[in-house]
Order: sequence, then C-alpha cells, then structure tokens
Amino acid sequence: MLLLGLLLLTVLAGARLLWNKWKLRSLHLPPLVPGFLHLLRPNLPLYLLGLTQKLGPVYRLRLGLRDVVVLNSKRTIEEAMIRKWVDFAGRPQTASYKLVSQHYQDLSLGDYSLLWKAHKKLTRSALLLGLLDSTEGLVEQLTQEFCERMRVQAGTPVAIQKEFSFLTCTIICHLTFGDQEDTLVHAFHDCVQDLMKTWEHWSVQILDIVPFLRFFPNPGLRRLKQALENRDHMVEKQLRQHKVGRESMVAGQWRDMTDYMLQRVGKPRAGEGHGQLLEGHVHMSVVDLFIGGTETTATTLSWAVAFLLHHPEIQQRLQEELDRELGPGASGSRVPYRDPTRLPLLTATIAEVLRLRPVVPLALPHRATRPSSILGYDIPEGTVVIPNLQGAHLDETVWERPHEFRPGAWRGGRLRRGGARGRSLRLQNPGFCPCAHRSLPGPRHPPQSAGLRLRGPRVPGGATGAPGAARGAGAAAAGLHAAAARRRPALPAAPAPRRRQPHRAAFPGAAAAPGRRGPGAGPAPVTGRDARRPHACLSFPFYYSPYKPLPSPPVNMVL
Repeated sequence: MLLLGLLLLTVLAGARLLWNKWKLRSLHLPPLVPGFLHLLRPNLPLYLLGLTQKLGPVYRLRLGLRDVVVLNSKRTIEEAMIRKWVDFAGRPQTASYKLVSQHYQDLSLGDYSLLWKAHKKLTRSALLLGLLDSTEGLVEQLTQEFCERMRVQAGTPVAIQKEFSFLTCTIICHLTFGDQEDTLVHAFHDCVQDLMKTWEHWSVQILDIVPFLRFFPNPGLRRLKQALENRDHMVEKQLRQHKVGRESMVAGQWRDMTDYMLQRVGKPRAGEGHGQLLEGHVHMSVVDLFIGGTETTATTLSWAVAFLLHHPEIQQRLQEELDRELGPGASGSRVPYRDPTRLPLLTATIAEVLRLRPVVPLALPHRATRPSSILGYDIPEGTVVIPNLQGAHLDETVWERPHEFRPGAWRGGRLRRGGARGRSLRLQNPGFCPCAHRSLPGPRHPPQSAGLRLRGPRVPGGATGAPGAARGAGAAAAGLHAAAARRRPALPAAPAPRRRQPHRAAFPGAAAAPGRRGPGAGPAPVTGRDARRPHACLSFPFYYSPYKPLPSPPVNMVL
C-alpha cells in the first residue's frame, strides 16, 4: 500500500510538472538569459543593464527552480509599480525572509493586505509625529557634536561611514524610545551591524535558492538565529519598559513613537475588517526603523562626502549658497524641512547623489499576485519581479551623460529640461523609479531630511578661514579638499557594459564610455577586504537582505 501511494504521488507530481511546462509554453514570456554563473559578476546592476542591448528592458533569469523577471527601464518599472501595482504588490516568501520578519509581520517583507496597510498607516503616523515634534532640533544638536568631532580629527584618517551610522542610529533611538543614552545607542548599533553581517553571508543567502539545505548543519544560519534572538530581546525589553511607564500616563499622551504605537494596537476599529494589530507589529516596526534606516542613510551621506571631495567646484558653490542663506546677514539661522527652495543647489546635489548611488541598487523583489503583463510579455502568477534601479538611473536612452556627477541637471528635486533626453521627464522624486503602494513609511521628500544632515549648523569659521562657513555632515569635506588633493584617486566608476549590436531598434544601446577606476573615493589607500569589494556586487542578488544598501565608499577619509 505504501509503495502504491508513493507511485501515485510521483505520477501526480510529474503530471503537474508537465502541465506547468505546457502552460508556460503557451504564454509570451520575456526572453530567458541562459545559465546562472553570470549572477556572480561584480557590478551586477550594470551588467544587467548591459543585457538590455540584446534582450530588451525586460527579461528572465533562472535562479534555482524559479524564474526571476528583471526590469531595467523607467517605462517598465513605472508600468509594473504604478499602473499595475495591485498585480505586483506581493513579496516572495523565502526561508530567511520568514525568519527575519517573524513570519512576515514586518512592513518590508510582508505581503500586501489590509492588515499590512493598517500596519503601515500606524508606523507612518508615529514617524511623522516624531518628525514634526523634535527631529529638526535634535538633528541640529547631534550634527553640531558631529562637526566638533570632525574638527578634532582634522588631518587624520576618519572612518566617516561609521560616524554617520552612529549618528543616524542615535536619531532613530531618540525618535523610537525617547532616549539617546550612549549605552543604549551603542547596543542597538552593534546589534544592527551584527545582524546585517550575518544576514548577508552566502551560507544564509543560498537557503533562499535551495531551501532544503536548511535541514543540514549551517553555522551561518545558527549565527543569524543568535543575532535575531539578541535583536528581539533588546526590542522586547524596551517595549516592556514602555508598557510599565505608560500606566502612569494620561490616556492620549505619549513620549515617543513606541508609546504612540502601543496605545493603538489591540483595539479593532469599527468598519475596519483588516484584522487586529498586535504588539508583534510594533516590535517589527521598531526593527524596520533601525535596520532599514541606519546603514542606508549612512551610506548615502558617505557617498555625498565622496562626491563632494572629488568636485571642489561644487563644494565652493555649496559653501557660497550656505553662507548666503545661513550667514550673518541671512534672514534665518536655519532652513526647516518644509522649505528646501532656499537651498536649491543643496537639494540638487542630494538628488544627484541618490541617482548615481541609489540606496538599494536592485530594489526589493516583488511577487505577481495574479497573472499580468509587462511591456506585452506575460507574467504568470507567483513570478518574482526585480526593478533594477541603478541600471534605470544610468540608462543613456533617458539620461544625458548618466555616469557624470551633475547636480546642475536638477533644481529643487526636479529635473531641468536639459537634465534628460526629451522634455517630458519631470520627476518629483530624485529616485525617479517608483515604489507605488509598497513604499515604506517616511518623509515624502527625503532630500530635505538628508539635507539637514548634509548642511548642518553654522560654526564660526571653516577650514578655509571664511567667516560663518557652514560645515555639516556631508559638507565636512568642503574647503578641506586641498589636504586630500595630493592623493585623490577617482571615484570607483562602474565599468560600462560592452557594446553589442541592438537586438531591436526600439532598445538602443545603453553602454557608456568607461570611467576612471580607482581603489576608493578617499585619499587613503584601501587594502584588505575593502580593496576587493566590488562596487555593487550582491551575493545572491534576488534574495538578499532588503536593507542592504550600496556598499559605502571604502575609505578612511582625510578631512
């Protein structure tokens, strides 16, 4: 009887496999890139962009037993993420995602649903409340302290990405827990660093491609579970303290984001059939804020410093704008979040940094929740779809001189007419490739929040001796480029894809002239592991840590 059952099960599985293959043959699928070794190439987003020369902006890659569709142009990303967002609002369910997100309870990895929308609304309300209440003053205070530390270290190598990372973690700690005590900040910062390091390891990433390997001994998976236990223990401790302290508070009052969210969970509202938000959702909101906000912000600011260090003429223009708006004769001592128009060059510089170095080069994978299509190609239900943001930002069919750092192409977060090919491209967000309804909580205009850190408060006198020179987190290199000019290698430019004859006239070439390559963005030589780290290599690109930003400039900058 057992043998007969196994035989029947085998026949049914084979019949299902043959049926699926027959059904796929009847569909008009995107072209398939054969093999899988090319996925281990360095500069993967640029390599994927180069494949559009032959295959067009939409094609498939084989990843294990699953096909993954890659989108490489603004047109295709906009079609999938904006016009057909309902069709592609899902997330793939993988072993590491399930483990890290406590069964998909968080915002980044959870499937789109009414409960997910309610969770996002709660987190966004708490975040915006914190931003309105105290963020600007806090950021100015912490940036002032940061500038003082940079002044003390002037002329010596500085691991600026670590400084930015700790600064950002301090701000998130204050918003989330109402506390910026050094011990707590250091504990959460170390926890984030440890979790990211273990999650990115190949022994964990491969489980998302070959799931049955999780049943074999895996030291990397064991370390990840230990890091997650430490993370959950720290967050739960803070939640317990907030619940105890909340007992003595008047209803409707809160001290920080955690208080605000805890007051609103476990209370189903009339007319809302999405289910009940629980304390576990608050737990994962806190996790998302720390893991999703620390390294991404720090990496973006580090790249801003690197670009400014290599473009002293833009530094000078930024300094003039800051002195004009924030100097002794200016109307105000600072520019609030909601008034970025007074600093158009600063806003344009941030927009250009985000274009050339997007926070995540390959966006989080989406999953088709129902049969759909992109650019005329059929996309079966369950297909994983990856937007190649960095590739789309460097597409020569859209951008003029895409590999050059040109803040002048922007004004106030919008493209000028000469900034891109054609006059119809008017972008509100410098990222320009949309996330639609899957976008996560946060300010609507990230350049302003980044700009407050970038410009920082005024300090008496800059490195150049100019009175009232402003030096912020990103502008710390302004006026100090002479110290690094003697040994300033080129920024690590991603090699342009090889030119091929276009397969279709509708998809002209996207190759660019090869740029200069150097060991790093800063003046100090780079050795060891950082010297071998590729510019945008992601181990297993379609199931990587969703919070993993573009690698930061491998630098110890001399300021």
